[in-house]
Amino acid sequence: MQKIKSLMARQGLKSPQESMTDLSPTENLKIPSKEELRELREQPIDPQAEQEIIDGIEEIYFSNDSFDMVQHELQKLPTELNLQDLEEYRDRLKRQQAAVSKKVADLILEKQPAYVKELERVTALQTNLQLAAVICTNARRQLSVSKEGFTEASLGLLANQRRRQLLTGLLKSLRTIKTLQRTDVRLSEMLEEEDYPGAIQLCLECQKAASTFKHYSCISELNSKLQDTLEQIEEQLDVALSKTCKHFDVSHYTKVHLAYTLLGKTQTAMDQLHMHFTQAIHNTVFQVVLGYVELCAGNADTKFQKMQYKDLCTHITLDSYIPCLTDLCKALWEVMLSYHRTMQWHEAHDKQAAAPTPEDAVSTESDELAIDRSYVKKKLEHGLTRIWQDVQLKVKAYILGTDMSNFKYDDFIVVLDVISRLMQVGEEFCSSKSEVLQESIKRQSVNYFKNYHRARLEELRMFLENETWELCPVKSNFNISQLHEFKFMDQCRSPPLSPSRQGASSAIQIQEQLCLFQQYLQDGNPFEMHIEQKEEETEDVLASNGYESDELEKSTYHDYDSDSDVPEELKQDYVDEQTGDVPLKSVSRETIRSKKRSDYNLNKANAPILTNTTLNVIRLVGKYMQMMSILKPIAFDVIHCVSQLFDYYLYAVYAFFGRNDMYESSGLGLISSRLRTTLNRIQESLIDMEASSEATSMHAPSEDRKEKVPSPHLSQMVVLTNSGTLYGLAQRVVATESLVFLAEQFESLQSHLDTMMPAAKKPFLQQFYSQTVSTAGELRKPIYWIVAAKAIDYEQMLLLMSGVKWDIKEIMSQHNIYVDVLLKEFEMFNQRLGDVSRQVRIPLPVSNVLWEHCIRLANRTLVEGYANVKKCSNEGRALMQLDFQQFLMKLEKLTDLRPIPDKEFVETYIKAYYMTENDMEQFIKNHREYSMKQLANLVNVCLGSHINKKARQKLLAAIDDIDRPKR
Repeated sequence: MQKIKSLMARQGLKSPQESMTDLSPTENLKIPSKEELRELREQPIDPQAEQEIIDGIEEIYFSNDSFDMVQHELQKLPTELNLQDLEEYRDRLKRQQAAVSKKVADLILEKQPAYVKELERVTALQTNLQLAAVICTNARRQLSVSKEGFTEASLGLLANQRRRQLLTGLLKSLRTIKTLQRTDVRLSEMLEEEDYPGAIQLCLECQKAASTFKHYSCISELNSKLQDTLEQIEEQLDVALSKTCKHFDVSHYTKVHLAYTLLGKTQTAMDQLHMHFTQAIHNTVFQVVLGYVELCAGNADTKFQKMQYKDLCTHITLDSYIPCLTDLCKALWEVMLSYHRTMQWHEAHDKQAAAPTPEDAVSTESDELAIDRSYVKKKLEHGLTRIWQDVQLKVKAYILGTDMSNFKYDDFIVVLDVISRLMQVGEEFCSSKSEVLQESIKRQSVNYFKNYHRARLEELRMFLENETWELCPVKSNFNISQLHEFKFMDQCRSPPLSPSRQGASSAIQIQEQLCLFQQYLQDGNPFEMHIEQKEEETEDVLASNGYESDELEKSTYHDYDSDSDVPEELKQDYVDEQTGDVPLKSVSRETIRSKKRSDYNLNKANAPILTNTTLNVIRLVGKYMQMMSILKPIAFDVIHCVSQLFDYYLYAVYAFFGRNDMYESSGLGLISSRLRTTLNRIQESLIDMEASSEATSMHAPSEDRKEKVPSPHLSQMVVLTNSGTLYGLAQRVVATESLVFLAEQFESLQSHLDTMMPAAKKPFLQQFYSQTVSTAGELRKPIYWIVAAKAIDYEQMLLLMSGVKWDIKEIMSQHNIYVDVLLKEFEMFNQRLGDVSRQVRIPLPVSNVLWEHCIRLANRTLVEGYANVKKCSNEGRALMQLDFQQFLMKLEKLTDLRPIPDKEFVETYIKAYYMTENDMEQFIKNHREYSMKQLANLVNVCLGSHINKKARQKLLAAIDDIDRPKR
């Protein structure tokens, strides 16, 4: 129906009802009737004219449906109406209306069939629509019934189920949110329990959950709170990491490392760890030093806490220096041990992580973990040197902060021991040579040792000037290793153990082979043990009254000539000392007696001969070597000072007992060129010869002379002019043999000194031993020669020989009296030796030197006496030989010295009387040991017997030629 209306509207047509309603009342009244319409149709009208009439209609009539045509026409009327005009206008309007009506009627008629047909369709459609409306009404009614009976109930159940699920999910979310809001309490508890991995794991899970519920407004605040909590955990984790620097705990560090791994900050943790170690070193040493400084300062107002560490070290007192240094090293040891254990933990952790397991043997670690492990390993390795460098710098500042030149020796040795142990720690810690520590301790040591050695030399001079050269009683088994000062050498040369003790010592040896970090990995401190080892030990080197026992003391004063007083083992010891062999059973009693006489007072304990000064020098050498073993950089300086101690002792013994102007005139070569060179060197380099002349002046010594020591003076208590004591023979023996004993100790220490000497300086040590130490025994000759020269009256023998008549005509069978007088002198000398031997043991080399000197002087006196003879016959020469043979025979019973010294010197001179001219000339050229006087006398005495005057002049000219170069 609607379609029909729309079609009519497009064609400008209206339904009859609408057409009727559109007409105004006036028009309705004027609608032509059917007759009029018929008339209109019957009236012939020109279509063109009709069209023109229609076209003449105003446009406004076709404008819209609401147009009021009556009003329009009334408005067009003029002001003054004219009936004719109005009628004409009315007729025109009617014509126009008629034309329009006719046009409409034509169109209606033309469309009538279609209209009817369409109208029928519309009617049918209307009927169908009414039927459809009924169907729809019934359907709606049925649907309403269904809705009420089924759909609303079922869908209501589904809706309620869905709402329930949503509410359940919401409740779960709310519970999760509630749990998240209460997480901070649990996190605090876990942090108090130091469960850092669990706290971080929980915090990360909470952050993940919070991101899931971020659409809730309350979660945004919770998320920021969790982030703050995570930062707080990292701060506490950093604090926990710093605690491992001073005391490493495996479980604690494992938790911390796992926590950083969960955070993905392994490399950051390692950087922080090294920073904490550096800070720990600084804080530790500062607190240790500060504690001692404040303790010693008492109530001083000085604010030490604001001082720099270097300045703080200068306030350490001498009394607290060593305890503070020990505590300082202990604290630093704890820090380094923690670092060492940290490295061990990472090495074990890496091995464990790298080891394949049965489940994932083929799988490999991720690249990120491999990079982290490589970074940690390199960082730890590089950190070793850095940590040790920081330790060295802190200890260096402490060492150099105090002037140690006035320290006691034992205290300074303790300092060196501690620093040496610390350097050993550095060697094991990072294979460092500790150059910083070595340089600092070397500076202090050189300064200290220079002052210490100077004081010790002055002290040695004082000891020597007050030394009475009495025997210091020590046990026969005395050895320098028994002294405290040489205890440090025990570890270098420990004696072999018996099988019963080897098992007990094996554990100790294994313990010593372990490095410090292995020994003290779990407990203890190397510096504590080192100080404990310094406990005092008792020395047992002195004998009571100089003898091993009362029986030996009693037997000492028995007559040494009695065989019953000599035990068999002492006889055997004596022979061993002579030859190194066990004596044969066929040795006669006379031989034993003669052997026995060569080493006086054999029944006295065979203890070393030394003085208190000798013992002090040995102790000093031990102290010097101990310092040298601890501080190898100054080894050469120490050995040089050790050599000065020996030089000064040797020079003092020479100056006291061996200096005599008669050496050169004796012609015996008592002082070798090597000994003379050594004495001259000592005098030039060590002895301050100007000190005595400046004793009364106030001039300060020059720098060169500060290194020298004045020559010592012999104590007035020592008397060397008494013939009853053989001119101080006991003191001479003690002095000389103590020097020899000192040289023997130096010889035993040579190998040890050589190992500590720098390679470039070893020639100095070799030269010292070859030119100085080895010359100690050579001082026996000049020192004992003075005794030998004064003990026997050689001048009396010359006077007695001058009274003998040698130009006899018959051969005599009786020797001259001067031989008996000389032998009597030797017997007296032998008795005096026995007396002296009761005071001090006279070793075999000493008795040999004394007898050698006496016999040699006696033989030369004989030659001198024979050279004074004016006239001599062949029988006189025979008498000379008889006298000399008698002298030798008796002399051999007094001494076992073989061969008799200068025996050929006398015999050759006597036999030269029988030589011919040519032989005599050759004799003069070959025997320069005789003086010009003795040779000239030999020629003059032979004149007339078998040498003529011409030959005499020739021989005297030959003697003069020999003497000319000497002049």
